[in-house]
Amino acid sequence: MSPAFPNQNSTEYGVNKPNRIQTTEIVGSADYQIETKPMVSTKSYRWNRTKYSRNRRRIDIWFFALSFLFVNWRNGRKWTYLGGFTPEKQAVRRRAQAIWIRENFLQLGPTFIKLGQLFSTRADLFPIEYVEELSKLQDRVPAFAYEQVKEIVESDFFKTLDKLFASFDPIPLAAASLGQVHRAKLYNGEEVVVKVQRPGLKQLFNVDLAILKQIARYFQNHPKWGQNRDWMGIYEECCRILWEETDYLNEGRNADTFRRNFRDEDWVCVPRVYWKYASPRVLTLEYMPGIKISHYEAIEAAGLDRKLLARLGARAYLQQILNGGFFHADPHPGNIAVSADGSLIFYDFGMMGKIESNIREGLMDTLVGVAQKNSQKVVNSLIKLGALVPTGDMTSVRRSIQFMLDNFMDKPFEEQSVDAISEDLYEIAYGQPFRFPATFTFVMRAFSTLEGVGKGLDPEFNFMEVAQPYAMRLMTNSNGDNGSSIFNELGRQAAQVGTAALGLPGRIEDTIDKLERGDLRVRVRSLESERVMRRLSAIQLGTNYTVLFSALLVCATLLLVSGFEILAAIAAIIALIPGWSLWRILKRLDRIDRMF
Repeated sequence: MSPAFPNQNSTEYGVNKPNRIQTTEIVGSADYQIETKPMVSTKSYRWNRTKYSRNRRRIDIWFFALSFLFVNWRNGRKWTYLGGFTPEKQAVRRRAQAIWIRENFLQLGPTFIKLGQLFSTRADLFPIEYVEELSKLQDRVPAFAYEQVKEIVESDFFKTLDKLFASFDPIPLAAASLGQVHRAKLYNGEEVVVKVQRPGLKQLFNVDLAILKQIARYFQNHPKWGQNRDWMGIYEECCRILWEETDYLNEGRNADTFRRNFRDEDWVCVPRVYWKYASPRVLTLEYMPGIKISHYEAIEAAGLDRKLLARLGARAYLQQILNGGFFHADPHPGNIAVSADGSLIFYDFGMMGKIESNIREGLMDTLVGVAQKNSQKVVNSLIKLGALVPTGDMTSVRRSIQFMLDNFMDKPFEEQSVDAISEDLYEIAYGQPFRFPATFTFVMRAFSTLEGVGKGLDPEFNFMEVAQPYAMRLMTNSNGDNGSSIFNELGRQAAQVGTAALGLPGRIEDTIDKLERGDLRVRVRSLESERVMRRLSAIQLGTNYTVLFSALLVCATLLLVSGFEILAAIAAIIALIPGWSLWRILKRLDRIDRMF
């Protein structure tokens, strides 16, 4: 939710604002647009209560979790597809399930809306359909009452609202899952916006996160989903981000830091924080109007250069990444506006990212590996970054990376698309032992969003073309960083090669000695042979169970025809044992096919 942006239906654009809200929904977008849309079917206790029933929440959340598990189980069974299984039918089901998940997250309230937005950055955990659908999750929620706003502000500052502000608009400009924004005026005449946190939010987080911890523990102990997945670690990371977003003082500090980082750039504006009117649940910021960056017609009507704005948006984010590594982690079009003089205005600093120096060095190694089209070097650098979990056999991972490098390097750098690169990375990551750090996925999502906005402003815009000089600066270290440049990196590699060459004869002699003593054994593994042998074994066992199951069914049929109903029932019950075993064998065959 953005703090300081008027809408095109407000008095700034010559149209009076509505005097009251009846059956309308406040849409939490940066332009503070008040739209008369049907209210989303959200139960009131999930949004505007100050107290929440733990048992009611437990039933709702576990019902959703168990429904998800059932649907996911059904989608993985080929015999559940009418007319036969095809990958296309499975993709359609996954897309429908992704939409169902997004809708249920919206229904479950603030915790799950934010959780879904975080999960949309974890392409290493979820299929691409889930990632794309969750990235569309927006804060479309009903506003809470002005009486509750008044109570929260007055309890935090121990003063009545009329003593704090000369005027305070009871109609919210925008409402989102964590809070809503009201326009106000200070006694010195300055116009401000006041962000007020949703009542009972922290209690709701306490209830929901306790239940989610149980679900995370279940997934962690699951024999299939728990493999190579640190669900408890993911839960802890989500908790940290959620609690940070509930602290408006932290958001104010982020806004100040962001503002200082761009103090020398007159084309970037950040609303000033009024710390005298700030608390953990209330944040007062400078009222800074502008045009939403995705309102292309309004931008053109204002006489602003759309091509220039597209390049400025990309440039702003590249500077955030390179200058200190402190960047806006949620740059959707609602959080970026354009002022009357063509400057960019950034809003909402609750979710920020930080690129540490060690990560930057790891990215340096990755860039060198990509430039050399060396998949092994890329694999090693990703392991050092913690983005890849080393397993016994990394051949499939290395081949996937090599395939991407071969296709990625076919085109000139400036002709690449961030969105296409992100999609390729996500396709490779899912099902492989990748664990993309949140920082990495935040950056990729930000770049993809900005590329989409840029193409809306200028159909000929290419993010990679703008990024090329910055990438070269990063590789040659011309930005003044203390790390090694690409030339020093190449020199270091040459020294390593020389050292390895000098020690090579001794290593060869040591290996020959081990072979002669029998200390060194060579093991050859044929994955295809293993698959065939496991499949044959399972088929043979399945055949035995099929014969036994069929014989018992025939026996039961004959006994039933002969009038021995009780014996027929006993035979049928016994037949369930080999029938159950046969079903497990079929599951095992399906698992073998997926493993290899």
